[in-house]
Amino acid sequence: MRVSIDTEGRTLDLDGRELDLYSDEGFKVLSDLWVKVGWNQKYSYSFSWLGAPIIQLPEDLIRYQEAVVALKPDVIIETGVAHGGSAIFSASLCKLIGKGRVIAIDIEIRPHNRKRLEEHPLTDLITLIEGSSTAPEIVEQVRALVKPGETVLVMLDSDHSYAHVMGELAAYAPLVTPGSYIISTDGVMREVADVPRGKPGWTTDNPANAAEDFAAKHAEFVIEQPAWPFNESTLTRNITHWPMAWLKRV
Repeated sequence: MRVSIDTEGRTLDLDGRELDLYSDEGFKVLSDLWVKVGWNQKYSYSFSWLGAPIIQLPEDLIRYQEAVVALKPDVIIETGVAHGGSAIFSASLCKLIGKGRVIAIDIEIRPHNRKRLEEHPLTDLITLIEGSSTAPEIVEQVRALVKPGETVLVMLDSDHSYAHVMGELAAYAPLVTPGSYIISTDGVMREVADVPRGKPGWTTDNPANAAEDFAAKHAEFVIEQPAWPFNESTLTRNITHWPMAWLKRV
């Protein structure tokens, strides 16, 4: 893809097609390029939340926050702990809205990350489970922690291979309550398969493809980005690392 920008003429040339630079379409083209370059340069690896690294695009976190505030879930299940920033982010939202707790699962919770989480002021709102998120005994352990009638939101952020995400969707989607979501994060992999840090196989081996295929086979779920609660722009599309991520139970 060839892109050139004429700021004086206020135009953007995309493979020989001239666009108005200051338009929704121009914004989309530049945003898509920014996502590719930013992902390759590891921009999302430069943030922390309440003292813990959080490897997410800030816009995704803000949109996620909007959904949590609207849903007010009793339980947020997260697969993938890493440094612990995401679990702390979710727990902080629960604390602020006065409702909810977090169940965080990872195949390996490294000692320094566990220490950070267990010593954090929000530790009482976080339950850590170590093991494969798709192992039957781990899934059953999570199920046992969810009480009847509780509203459940699920975020998948562990192994992002197609096969693993499909396994997680099959395991945790039944826990999602109607009107809530299971979020298949990091579908950006298929958008960055062609950048230096990407891998060609990601064009099909990614969470977005898994979400699309899961929705096609399960009529009780639709891919539906939560509506923006506030929008004074003409834009309707997120800048995101989570394309096709939001599977809503209807």
